[in-house]
Amino acid sequence: MPEHIQKTILSNGLTVISEFVPGVRSVSAGVWVKAGSRNETPESKGVAHFLEHMVFKGTEQFSALKIARSLEEAGGNINAYTSKELTVFYTHSLDIQLKTSIRVLADLVCRPLLTNEDIQTEKQVVLEEINAVKDTPEDYIFDVFQEELFPGQPLGYPILGTEASVSAFTRETVRAFWKQFYTPANMVLTVAGNLKHNRLVKWAESFFTSASTVSLPEPEPAHPVYHVHKKIKEPVNQCHLCLGTTAVSYLSDERYPLLALSTYLGGGMSSRLFQVIREKHGLAYSVYAYTEFYSDSGIIVFYLGSDENKALKAERLLRRELQRVLEKQISKAAVKRIQTQLIGNLFLNLESTERRMSRLAKNEIFYGRQLSDIELTERIKKINSENILETSQKIFNMDRFNTVSIFPNA
Repeated sequence: MPEHIQKTILSNGLTVISEFVPGVRSVSAGVWVKAGSRNETPESKGVAHFLEHMVFKGTEQFSALKIARSLEEAGGNINAYTSKELTVFYTHSLDIQLKTSIRVLADLVCRPLLTNEDIQTEKQVVLEEINAVKDTPEDYIFDVFQEELFPGQPLGYPILGTEASVSAFTRETVRAFWKQFYTPANMVLTVAGNLKHNRLVKWAESFFTSASTVSLPEPEPAHPVYHVHKKIKEPVNQCHLCLGTTAVSYLSDERYPLLALSTYLGGGMSSRLFQVIREKHGLAYSVYAYTEFYSDSGIIVFYLGSDENKALKAERLLRRELQRVLEKQISKAAVKRIQTQLIGNLFLNLESTERRMSRLAKNEIFYGRQLSDIELTERIKKINSENILETSQKIFNMDRFNTVSIFPNA
């Protein structure tokens, strides 16, 4: 482990990891709960995200207003998000506010009130959030894509839940999920910035005082369904297309060649899809690739938004570019550019204490250790034309690609 990174496991099972970053006055802290929408049941769809909302309604020590003011009044911020496998609560503040950050974060995850009145109020907020996603086709289409790829499985559940599931939540539903998964042994506390590790450990011991459960259920394995083609008509002005398939897990050695492939095809303005579909043919405003990695699986998805009359041609060009990387190696010059881009992104992220804090947690959760900058750079440098082609031929079986399209209903 790099000398500026320290790790301590408390007696209650909480893992505490810090990274001292010289030359900064800021500090970023995060509590990473190893539970997300993948840990839900059919009846509790959306409860992980709903609980993320609920803890901000008040705790034993802080009202909702005090939580908001705790860091904002000093120029900092506090926020949270829910993913398929994680729920994350995080702060960014001046170093002198770190003790307050740890105290508030601990109270959020260990001592939320979860009152019936707040639950009824927050249901309306989340239902509005669900409606907002449906009003945003570029977001909604990804939810539909995952539901079709993993039908009837937690990995395919929409993170926000459904109108029916959220409306049916009770205090017992929410509290049961919190009690099962929000235990110190199922959390990782990571902090990066101007701090001292021994002080951080002392504060964590003082504030994270809840006990841990003995064991937690393993998430249901992924069972993807392929060759699905779903068309939806909605009151939209554009046609939205999502085309993709399953990929590799977070731990796979093929993750880096796949990242290179995704970057080459749809990673920015210089990418192949952007240059061909938008710049050369003018068929879309937005076109890009998206990858997401899980503990045992992953996805790679290509999105484009186009006029209904141009959508078919745009899709043909997209499929043609995917076929090309199946049949022919990417040039060495292109691989070199991708490596430079990925390494550049890696080191630019080191400028942010928030990104460093996030990296500490993901390395611990997925690898069980900290990967150094040198090791990550070496992994990127091992990307070449041959292993990119091998990865594309393994993953880009066109018979295993699913498509979801949203068309104007007029």
